[in-house]
Amino acid sequence: MNEVLRRALAEACLSEQDVAARLGVDVKTVRRWLDGRRPYLRHRSQLADLLGVEQAKIWRAEVPAPPSPQHGGAEIEAFYAHRWAVPRNVWQWLFSQAEREIGILVYSGLFLAEDIGILRIIEEKADAGVPVRILLGDPNSSHVAERGADEGVGEAMAAKIRNSIVLHRPLREIKGVEIRLHRTVLYASLYRADDDLLVNPHAYGIAASNAPVLHVRHVERNDVAGTYLDSFNRVWRLAQPLA
Repeated sequence: MNEVLRRALAEACLSEQDVAARLGVDVKTVRRWLDGRRPYLRHRSQLADLLGVEQAKIWRAEVPAPPSPQHGGAEIEAFYAHRWAVPRNVWQWLFSQAEREIGILVYSGLFLAEDIGILRIIEEKADAGVPVRILLGDPNSSHVAERGADEGVGEAMAAKIRNSIVLHRPLREIKGVEIRLHRTVLYASLYRADDDLLVNPHAYGIAASNAPVLHVRHVERNDVAGTYLDSFNRVWRLAQPLA
């Protein structure tokens, strides 16, 4: 829930209906914003102007990315210099607002697997009927071994995947959750919830936690987010169900 936004509406003496009428949106959309869903960029700007409050004070979880004239129609929501710099509440928000699908493509994703709170959010979403697809690297894959060598951690990469598989065990017992192992080169780790996507592109010799993260929103066919979602689906088709 966005308490900052709720207080700003109260201080401006504006109701949900008032905001909906001023911005030309449905009242249900305003309620979703109050519940924590981030508006589209144009609506954030209009809403901030309407309330006389800086955007950063209302949506302080993320720092807006600089405008880009060539982003294929996808809305760039935020940019983080490193994955470790992404606040935990952003990960919580990402998965908690999913209504249609959650998708994760990683080698180990151990930082998420070790977070019981986030696993519970994913579990609750699956219980509510949201399909969850998780792709982990096959620890016996040559690409995993190569990635471990590139990062200077050797066999620790495969060990992290095996730990992640064990930590994902509770999710495997939930209907609607499917976990597969892939043997592909991982050019980017992907974390998807409906139309919002966190992309963690990999760099040679750099641990994924030190690589940057882009938050993009899928708004039209063949945009940046759509390209990564297509890649996710290609890997999914090639992957094998976790035994």
